[in-house]
Amino acid sequence: MNTAQPLDVQPTPLALLLLGRGADPKSERGVECPGDLPAPSDPDLVERARAAKAQLGERVFVLGHHYQRDEVIEFADVTGDSFKLARDAAARPEAEFIVFCGVHFMAESADILTSSRQQVVLPDLAAGCSMADMATAEQVAECWDVLEAAGLADTTVPVAYMNSSADIKSFTGRHGGTICTSSNAKRALDWAFENGEKVLFLPDQHLGRNTAVRDLGMSLEDCVVYNPHKPGGGLTAEELRNARMILWRGHCSVHGRFSLDSVNDVRARIPGVNVLVHPECKHEVVAAADLVGSTEYIIKTLDAAPAGSKWAIGTELNLVRRLANRYAPEGKEIVFLDKTVCFCSTMNRIDLPHLVWTLESLAKGTVVNRIEVDPETEKFAKLALERMLALP
Repeated sequence: MNTAQPLDVQPTPLALLLLGRGADPKSERGVECPGDLPAPSDPDLVERARAAKAQLGERVFVLGHHYQRDEVIEFADVTGDSFKLARDAAARPEAEFIVFCGVHFMAESADILTSSRQQVVLPDLAAGCSMADMATAEQVAECWDVLEAAGLADTTVPVAYMNSSADIKSFTGRHGGTICTSSNAKRALDWAFENGEKVLFLPDQHLGRNTAVRDLGMSLEDCVVYNPHKPGGGLTAEELRNARMILWRGHCSVHGRFSLDSVNDVRARIPGVNVLVHPECKHEVVAAADLVGSTEYIIKTLDAAPAGSKWAIGTELNLVRRLANRYAPEGKEIVFLDKTVCFCSTMNRIDLPHLVWTLESLAKGTVVNRIEVDPETEKFAKLALERMLALP
């Protein structure tokens, strides 16, 4: 007879977050959406979205990130990357509500840059960013303690990628650093090295490494990776002293999927193909590509490409598919770099039911899922953003 007693296993807070049953205001994972969502099968969703948006009129401004679903992009007043959208929101002071169809850190940036009378709304609070989650304020503070103990903090300038939480942007501002995008990372690093001897680049190691090696002429040996899950980041004081780029151990779950095999395979399948990838890809992928650039660069390159040209694109699938459809009539062949479907899963949480629920709630006078950055955090995050805007 089995006399073993049943185990009293309690889910951890992290497990509850991953299941969407917990809440952590400091986490990019978000919480489950309150309220009753319309069914995805509702045939009237498009009309309901149009009606609610029309009722709100100029009181609402809908931002759509490039990686959003087509059904959401249809209702966006403007599309773009995260920083462009945040600036677009700030340029529309008459809009009372900013509905950001993107992920959590993007909505935070919009709240930082818009006026206090504007309210930023994220249709699904669980639309987070795994990369942004890879660097918490506590972890980065511990990293800075390690640098101080090694006597290196005074000569290290933090540079935070736009794809980071408001807390990380605020830390960067407090410690004399700046923010960068994938478009201006070189300019940000040039500025940082004019003001210090080393850079702490977070949270995306690949953008930092690719920019340092491709654009600034550094070697891979100039870069070390700080792992927040290891004592001292897994680095010795000597390794930190010898490094010029201290890269945070973070990455994009979408762009990190692309491999050198992906590049070699597509070249074998499609003779004459041009490989164009985002700088968040691994270094070996970037080194093997024909062209490398931000989302906006990818779009502009394909727009200017000649008819009959062939392209394999290493970025999020929603955007690649949209570009393939857009340019097919011009005779441009555009394919996804990898054979495996690769959507941004958290970005895809923003769907038509969530957008309808958001717009209808606002039309009824109920503000849902508002994203607010506290004044102290906002003060230093804005300082870091302003340093970026002042870059030559």
